Amino acid sequence: MTETRWEAGATTEPETAHWMRNMVICLVGSFTTIIAMTLLLPFLPLYVEELGVTDKAAIVQWSGIAYGATFFAAAIVAPIWGRLGDIYGRKLMLIRASLGMTIAISLMGMAGNVWQLVGLRLFTGLAGGYASGSMVLVASQTPKHRSAWALGMVSSGIMAGNLVGPLIGGALPPIIGIRTTFLAAGAVIFLTFLATTFLIKEDKSPARKKAAKAAGGWKSIPDKRPVIAMLATGMLLMLANMSIEPIITVYVAQIVPNQAQVTMIAGVVMSAAALGSILSASRLGKLADRIGHWPVISGALLFAGLLLIPQAFVTASWQLIVLRFLMGIALGGLLPCITAVIRHNVPDAAIGSILGLSISSQYVGQVAGPVLGGFVGGHIGMRAVFLGTCVLLVVGAAYSWLVKPKEQE
Repeated sequence: MTETRWEAGATTEPETAHWMRNMVICLVGSFTTIIAMTLLLPFLPLYVEELGVTDKAAIVQWSGIAYGATFFAAAIVAPIWGRLGDIYGRKLMLIRASLGMTIAISLMGMAGNVWQLVGLRLFTGLAGGYASGSMVLVASQTPKHRSAWALGMVSSGIMAGNLVGPLIGGALPPIIGIRTTFLAAGAVIFLTFLATTFLIKEDKSPARKKAAKAAGGWKSIPDKRPVIAMLATGMLLMLANMSIEPIITVYVAQIVPNQAQVTMIAGVVMSAAALGSILSASRLGKLADRIGHWPVISGALLFAGLLLIPQAFVTASWQLIVLRFLMGIALGGLLPCITAVIRHNVPDAAIGSILGLSISSQYVGQVAGPVLGGFVGGHIGMRAVFLGTCVLLVVGAAYSWLVKPKEQE
């Protein structure tokens, strides 16, 4: 796609001089902060019980509330932090997020009751957002012909953190204890804070700050259709990933002869899609830089949707693992392409605000996916979850293709 009118005549943005080093720091920082946010998954019910909750049903309920609190709060404030980043600088938002998460996660190890734990999880969502802020910084600084590849690298770091976090959370507490695990995670994020503060370079842009204050935000976008399509695609991405989660264990139990292996195989199935996405994100991003973002987005949605059909009729666990891995490969290119399309269709003064909306839409999919998947699986049948998600992805692929700009990238 040709340069948009606010970019016409521009040569090189001042921030791009340091873009490679900034990308590496953002990748490592996103990886470590996501690990810190997800490592509590394996031991969260145990910690809730340690904090004084004894009833089994209440433990499960409070665990769900504590885990979801972070993403609920983050979905609300993501556009706000994005807007402030447009005005005051994206590096400042990363410094704020890493310092806020250092404090919040360290304090979780000192919680005295479950209310304090939930409050600190809320604070993590409100003050955090390092990974999403990294995507904004990289999107705004990377040369446009390398943007999808760079965003794919950061996306791989984010997904790797989601994969590694629960593994560390399962291995570390038996060795050093739950509370010390939180303190160790806080110490690692503090190192991210130091690296962000002293190594990331962002040139001042008074013109962008003035433009962001004057006309930044939704109203400054001349053609909103591509951006709306990307918000919908981001929601579909997370919905497709998460809609299967509530039924995986039960579904695996139906096709595994040895019931003692159900939980282990279910974990492998869940990890397979994440592993596929990690391996494909930067490669599909590089492909999108070469052939265009829209063909990759539509093709990935279509391919992932079609892969859901055989998942509904598998007869062995290895079949499900392979299909989930292939689906992860297809979906891995979506996040960098979504961010790159927004980067190409939104004025620089509004990138943070719109990418914040994109993050919020992804959190909506992350919350709605398990709810819808659990409801459909429980009331209609588990095959209906796969087939229903397939329909949504195919419709999303068609919609993305129809709204793509006439000028090809």
